Amino acid sequence: MCGIAGIARHVPTGVSTHTLGRMAAAIRHRGPDGYGFYSGAKVGLAHVRLGVMDVGGSGQPLTNEDGQIVLTSTCEVFNHPELRHELEERGHVFRTRCHAEVLVHGYEEWGADLLQRLDGQFAFAIYDRSSETVFLARDRFGVRPLFYAQRNGDLYFGSEIKAILASGEVDPSLDPRGLDEVLRLGAARPPRTPFSGIAALEPGTYGIWKDGALWIRCYYELDYPEASGEPLDVIEQLDEIMLRSVGLRLRGGVPVGAYLSGGLDSSITASLARSASRHPLQSFSVTYGIPELDESSNQQEVARAVGSLHTASVIGMDAIARSFPEVLRHTETPLLQIAPALMFHLAKLTKESGVKVVVGGDGADEIFLGYDVFKEASVRRFCLRRPESLARQQLFGRIHGQASPGTRTLESSWRSLLEAGQAADPLFSHLPRFFGSRIDDFYSGEFTAGLGGIDVIGELRASLPTRFFGWSPLNQAAYLEMTTRLSPYLVSSYGDRMTMAHGVEGRYPFLDHKLFEFAAALPTGSRLRGLREKEVLRRWASRILPVQMKPERRAPHRAPDVQTFFTSTSPSWINDHISPESLRRVGIFSPAAVGGLVRRCQAGLSHALGENQAMVGVLSTQLWHHQFIERALSIPPLPASEASVLLGDGVSVHSGHALYDPKPC
Repeated sequence: MCGIAGIARHVPTGVSTHTLGRMAAAIRHRGPDGYGFYSGAKVGLAHVRLGVMDVGGSGQPLTNEDGQIVLTSTCEVFNHPELRHELEERGHVFRTRCHAEVLVHGYEEWGADLLQRLDGQFAFAIYDRSSETVFLARDRFGVRPLFYAQRNGDLYFGSEIKAILASGEVDPSLDPRGLDEVLRLGAARPPRTPFSGIAALEPGTYGIWKDGALWIRCYYELDYPEASGEPLDVIEQLDEIMLRSVGLRLRGGVPVGAYLSGGLDSSITASLARSASRHPLQSFSVTYGIPELDESSNQQEVARAVGSLHTASVIGMDAIARSFPEVLRHTETPLLQIAPALMFHLAKLTKESGVKVVVGGDGADEIFLGYDVFKEASVRRFCLRRPESLARQQLFGRIHGQASPGTRTLESSWRSLLEAGQAADPLFSHLPRFFGSRIDDFYSGEFTAGLGGIDVIGELRASLPTRFFGWSPLNQAAYLEMTTRLSPYLVSSYGDRMTMAHGVEGRYPFLDHKLFEFAAALPTGSRLRGLREKEVLRRWASRILPVQMKPERRAPHRAPDVQTFFTSTSPSWINDHISPESLRRVGIFSPAAVGGLVRRCQAGLSHALGENQAMVGVLSTQLWHHQFIERALSIPPLPASEASVLLGDGVSVHSGHALYDPKPC
């Protein structure tokens, strides 16, 4: 996986390699093994390369035979051998073994219809010189990011927002509505970002830029055509799809590692990777330096059962607090949780072990209804039929593994779930999460006034597609989880940004569109039966996992959020950014309201999830504002003289290697 950036001019004034060099330097962590440029009168493209097989392999930008199609991509096209064979039969001549070249010839052959044929995770830009268009595209589930901005008819784009800002032609500014989405929903929904005028290309969409205008089109939509009954051969079908998905992600002989949390999903991917790989499997995990959150024992047991060479690390709260500014620099967005910091340290451990590619279990919970949010929604609907029944409310205790009823705290928390919204609300399943942080209690009066009555929850409700209202409640909840959390947060801040911060590529077998479509067509009872989550996946897994393996049901990483930032050894940046002076200067939050929250946190009195999220949200927003809005991004450019690929409108120059090096990229 790599990093891309570029500029398209409405007027052909040129895009210099100096500008492209700054953009590439801003995302060099995504591609430390080489870089290249295309510098033309109307379009400039930059590429930084992560060599997962051969550091000296062919680079990008990449062209077709006559130089009319120019590509820069960050992609893994898992079915590239089949596409290459089909294109060669149609007369296309390949000059490299780089799998990204199928994008060049595939675009020549099929245009935008190429996207329907791709099986992979990708973001790419193609400059078609014959039509003077730029074609941007992103994979179905948004595993790989792509951002863009438009200024006076010019288009700027990149794998990360830093690349766009590094051009020196797009100034950063806050989008209050985008920030409000982050702090209420947990992430801004694409295309919105917390930066004014900088958008995220939505998953499953493509854009065509021509003559200073950008048109966005959708090529893949989530759908849940739920069947009335389960196929008799459901286990056999799932077995075929999962083996295919993992096998595709191990193609090419690349040594692939595995993230191993100790839960079912990562145990499945690690076990299948161990069986299918020609190399010994290395697995990795991190755990908190707090005894009650230490999962290392279970992780080690699963690793032994899988037969992987396991490496683990204990991450203390001090390490998380010290690294948090760097974590936020990579996420480019405020956070409500510090769990991405754990993934940051996990990717660092992986890179230090010499592994560049890992498989993980991401996506299984969303596709097979594994999260508590799905069980809570079902129980809430059940309880609302008889809201006075304490016996029904006790089901919440079974979901969360809580003690027997009788305490006011537990009964109060159950009651709050019942009062979170009406069953007829299309957002019913997620309302407890969306309103949990009460972040508006901490906004300054000026910021609230600036929002002008914006209701991001209402906007989400109004944006739901018509087909949403024909799905069952659990499939509606699954759609909300896919679109408000998986794409903008889990595979972004928690996934791509943390792995690529260290030049590590993550691959996710559960995020295969054929697997999603298979699961979405099953009855919801095949995925959530009573309070047993991922039911069909568990039935299938019992056949393929080692007999001695007993992966635990586990929640996502539960970082000690607030405690991390308020210890006797907390770094000074924390107090610097939540001081009354800093809060007044930025103007987003009320110094008085935040001051009260800080005092509760310092005294160890803030235990509610909502207050924890609010505190992390305030602190990370202040830090984000300092890093991206208040400070100018000044990055020395990567020199064109050291580029492995240097192309232009009239000439093709290649430093260090032949233009079409026959090595794989």
